[in-house]
Amino acid sequence: MSVFRHPGRHRVAVLVRHGLLPLELGIPHRVLGQARSAAGEPLYSVATCSPTPGAVRTDADFTVDVPHGPEALAEADTVLVPASHGPDEPYARGALEPPLAAALERVRPGARIASICTGAFVLAAAGLLDGRRATTHWASCARLQRLFPDVRVDPDVLYVADGPVWTSAGVASGIDLCLHMVREDFGAAVANAVARRTVVPPHRDGGQAQFVERPVPEPGTSGTGAARAWALKHLERPLTLRELAEREAMSVRTFTRRFRAEVGVSPQQWLTRQRVERARQLLEETDLPVDRVAADAGFGSASALRAHLQTALGVSPSAYRRTFRATATRTAGTATTAGTTAGTAAG
Repeated sequence: MSVFRHPGRHRVAVLVRHGLLPLELGIPHRVLGQARSAAGEPLYSVATCSPTPGAVRTDADFTVDVPHGPEALAEADTVLVPASHGPDEPYARGALEPPLAAALERVRPGARIASICTGAFVLAAAGLLDGRRATTHWASCARLQRLFPDVRVDPDVLYVADGPVWTSAGVASGIDLCLHMVREDFGAAVANAVARRTVVPPHRDGGQAQFVERPVPEPGTSGTGAARAWALKHLERPLTLRELAEREAMSVRTFTRRFRAEVGVSPQQWLTRQRVERARQLLEETDLPVDRVAADAGFGSASALRAHLQTALGVSPSAYRRTFRATATRTAGTATTAGTTAGTAAG
């Protein structure tokens, strides 16, 4: 009997092990489970599985009863591997326990596979990260690089999507990873709706370097939050660094330094990201011509929008609009016609 009983939905198998962090198990169920079509129908079907079904110990004072075994992996469009407290980091290449290694071998070709936090060590030990860019919790990045020199470890990002293999940093970055999945699978509008319902930002700024322990700022030190909030309301304008610095009564040099320390990227990188997100929203939700989308997002011209969208997403504005308008049509159809396809996974 199939583990997934809703053929029109994207199938996600969450592979858990003893030592599971309960919060990490809840993230995909909550975030992906909140994704809905225009007609309000669920877009994902999420199932929890284990190499051996039954009681799985957590790092808290309770166990989780997991009904499904590795057969779920053979059906899944996406496989997600959360961290396991303790056992993850001793892994080396080819050192997975036989039941876990055998379970991963059942993942079907073409499926997307992702990890949260130190779950990346499992993917690396299985050889899935060789030659790929990846990340994990900032405190474990150096060890991941030492154990697996063929992996291109990036310690300063919240998540990495390298082809069909995705990795994320510490626990909460699993939320960022899952929201990015929704965004890639069904568009920014659906992801933004999930973020609102979950009461989290649809896209966190910067990387995980901002969370590494460092001296506490002096009392009274001002930040750059007001300038960022103001910029988001005026993205259509040709904003300058001096203009943003003046909003905080700082010199350009001080503002730039403080902005990077708070956000993890430069002001210009942040502005470009916000403008890309604005353009995605307008392409999905409006019929505005590309020139107008470019102007409203602050890119100034259609050619500039095309260049930035190509760099960020690898597609043109018209191709992006066709893809997610078609996805919206399919997901709406799922609610009214039994058996139709809700959408396909990116990657």
